[in-house]
Amino acid sequence: MKGHVFLKVTGILMIIAAAFSIIVGVLLAGISALAAGLGAASGLKFTFWAALFLTLVGGICQLIAGIKGIKHSKRSEKAGKLIAWGVIVAVFSILSIVLDLSNGGDFSIVSVVTGVAVPALYILGAALNAKADAPYSA
Repeated sequence: MKGHVFLKVTGILMIIAAAFSIIVGVLLAGISALAAGLGAASGLKFTFWAALFLTLVGGICQLIAGIKGIKHSKRSEKAGKLIAWGVIVAVFSILSIVLDLSNGGDFSIVSVVTGVAVPALYILGAALNAKADAPYSA
């Protein structure tokens, strides 16, 4: 199968990025709770909480996609579900980038590469797996 290497490599990259994302999200939530306890939470806007939500949920989805990608990298019958997980991760990444830009953040090429390119390669690997068992027509 041609796509199993793409799925394994991108699955590993997704797991690493998801771990980082979840850790950052938990740290931000803890710091925010501490700030709220000290009375400084009045400055935290809805967009901060939305970004925190996207970070945590996106990280969890990315972790699930990475694990499934590694686990099912050699099973072409799971390709459709893996493509769906790749799209979910890409959508969360794009939403996060847009939210960051709307909050006045700078455009980061690293965010685009890690947030969109890795899920795109993941989707490519799943698509190649789906084609691996398709009947060959000349």
